[in-house]
Amino acid sequence: MFVYDEESHFCYFNPSSFETSDQFFLVGVVLGLAIYNSTILDVALPPFAFRKLLAAGPSSLPGSPSHAKPTMVYTLDDLAEYRPSLAHGLRQLLEFDGDVEETFCRDFVADVEKYGKIHQIPLCPDGENRAVNNSNRREFVNLYVKYLLDTSVVRQFEPFKRGFYTVCGGNALSLFRPEEIELLVRGSDEPLDIVSLKAVSVCENWGVPNPADTEPVIQWFWQSFKNADPKDQRKLLSFITGSDRIPAMGAANLVIKISCLGDDSLRFPIARTCFNMLSLWRYSSRTRFERLLWRAVNESEGFGLK
Repeated sequence: MFVYDEESHFCYFNPSSFETSDQFFLVGVVLGLAIYNSTILDVALPPFAFRKLLAAGPSSLPGSPSHAKPTMVYTLDDLAEYRPSLAHGLRQLLEFDGDVEETFCRDFVADVEKYGKIHQIPLCPDGENRAVNNSNRREFVNLYVKYLLDTSVVRQFEPFKRGFYTVCGGNALSLFRPEEIELLVRGSDEPLDIVSLKAVSVCENWGVPNPADTEPVIQWFWQSFKNADPKDQRKLLSFITGSDRIPAMGAANLVIKISCLGDDSLRFPIARTCFNMLSLWRYSSRTRFERLLWRAVNESEGFGLK
């Protein structure tokens, strides 16, 4: 349903998807429900996609407070968010000091990969017979960007938009800017506040009073979490919750549950991302605990959208 770019780490609608419109409608519904239920989703849509979503939304009722709907004009900066290498190549075309037609040998077509083959899609009537030259290269780039980000994904985006606004169709959404919608869906990428995460955490199934203060393995966990570099902190948070971000309202709104699996073991810790839960054994040493924890974190695969 989506295409993942390994360079930008963003995904976008797959114009060649075999999925029906109903499937994209359901994805839109899920994003709307994430906002409604204050749930973070690790759906790495590029920032311009949220601007596109708001620009395509229903008009606000007269007299209701709202931000002006964003105007959706697709630019190279938008393409650079999603496919930076392609955007860089198009910028080189625009900035080239020489004979563009002779050097680049391009027509008004977009090179699109479908099922392992490159297809050339005309960007304008008779585009396959119209050469790109110094005078029309800006027009070519604009048409190329609009095709990739808009025209080619109309069949996928329209039901997605309808699904989203089926859940979030009220005037309240018009009060938000695109970057705020992204924040609500994906969470915040601000530096992790480990102290706040620890303060609201919950310990389960330890069989002793105040396990956070008396169980060494829980203390080792928070010390390891705090001492890790920011990149590893994000990995550990993703291992536990399924997302490397915190809710838009701050770390205090993310409750991590730490449960006990039993006495000392050579087995790995277990994460249950649906419940933000990390299950630990009562490891006999901090060395064993950290070795098993970080190996589990670094060698695990989650359910991220690619």
